[in-house]
Amino acid sequence: MREYLLTLCITAAVTYLLTGPVRKFAIVAGAMPEIRARDVHREPTPRLGGIAMFFGLCAGLLVADHLTNLNEVFEKSNEPRALLSGAALIWLIGVLDDKFEIDALIKLGGQMIAAGVMVMQGLTILWLPIPSVGTVALTQWQGTLLTVALVVITINAVNFVDGLDGLAAGMVCIAAAAFFMYTYRIWYSYGIEAAAPATLFAAILMGMCLGFLPHNMHPARIFMGDSGSMLIGLVLAAGAISVTGQVDPDNLFGASERSTVHQMVPVYIPLLMPLTIIAVPAADLVLAIVRRTWRGQSPFAADRGHLHHRLLEIGHSHSRAVLIMYFWSALIGFGALAYSVNSASMWIVLGVVFLSAVGLVLLLLPRFTPRVPAWAHHFVPPRYRRRGRPAEEALAVETGAETGAETGAEASGHEAPQNGERAPVTAGYPGVNGATAIGPRSRFVDRH
Repeated sequence: MREYLLTLCITAAVTYLLTGPVRKFAIVAGAMPEIRARDVHREPTPRLGGIAMFFGLCAGLLVADHLTNLNEVFEKSNEPRALLSGAALIWLIGVLDDKFEIDALIKLGGQMIAAGVMVMQGLTILWLPIPSVGTVALTQWQGTLLTVALVVITINAVNFVDGLDGLAAGMVCIAAAAFFMYTYRIWYSYGIEAAAPATLFAAILMGMCLGFLPHNMHPARIFMGDSGSMLIGLVLAAGAISVTGQVDPDNLFGASERSTVHQMVPVYIPLLMPLTIIAVPAADLVLAIVRRTWRGQSPFAADRGHLHHRLLEIGHSHSRAVLIMYFWSALIGFGALAYSVNSASMWIVLGVVFLSAVGLVLLLLPRFTPRVPAWAHHFVPPRYRRRGRPAEEALAVETGAETGAETGAEASGHEAPQNGERAPVTAGYPGVNGATAIGPRSRFVDRH
């Protein structure tokens, strides 16, 4: 566990430290596209955050290759090299798209080529655990097609959900955390060495997302762009392919197929766990395809009908919409993880049902703002503080406001407002109110 945590920390540190210089490079390179109709942000923001994430991936693989226990993953398996090859290709396509806005069909072709590169180097699905049947071996063509389909679906699902500050990175980080616990349990508790590559991929993916999130939380200073969203989608798919199609419990334990799978996890969990980690992005992808096809549009035509856009439309704030999406991702991922540990426990099912009800209540209360007691006001944002104040403090504030209003009116040459109206706060330019208003003033002093 310590070596996995060290790899995670190195990946996060490299990603975090490189994101700042990458942001400056993106501004100089002009990777700041104009605001589109479907965008939520209100000012141009640099992209190319995937550059820092890719170098974080390379640093994580390099460190893991020099650690004693994790070095066996590189000696016994070619999957890390396959991941790096496919990631480099998909990252290059994403960088070109962030800068030049390449066609959607070209990106789709690049995604399929990247998946094919990984298949050629051994990262492919060899068999599937089927409920009530056992392990079913796949032919080479069946495994290749299924692998390419899973990679393309996962990449586009993560790409579609990347619409709010910190949304894609946070959701993938939550999914990777649940997947890491699942694969680590298979590798450590049951001694299945074939699950070690997937465990390493999940740890590196968590480091990439955690290192980028501080720069990407609302308000974001940089976006990951397609170079980042497609990259983390490919890493997520690689881990799912590795643990689903590479681990053969029958050969490892030497027991009967059905009893062996039941000893490891419930028979359908190895098949469903990789799907649960992308459940929310995949649902958004399916809904987007159905919605656009129903309207007679291309499935790749962008719109404002994604799940996070719907949350904003019903009244949720930007931060609350992101937290709600985090909640559902964690509920589905960790719920499946808990059920894989003990499928016979009714408390797990009841807990998932209860948390689902809590999530539905949060969805139905978009404008509800909880208030905290007075002693906790220093620890929460101002919007969560109680508005009631003591009479003396309110009187003092009111007196000071009136005095300040009179003084400001006299100094600016305007008459004081009548009938209790508030005087506008001028920003030095006629017709502009508030400290955040945008006017023609420059923030630099005129030295001429």
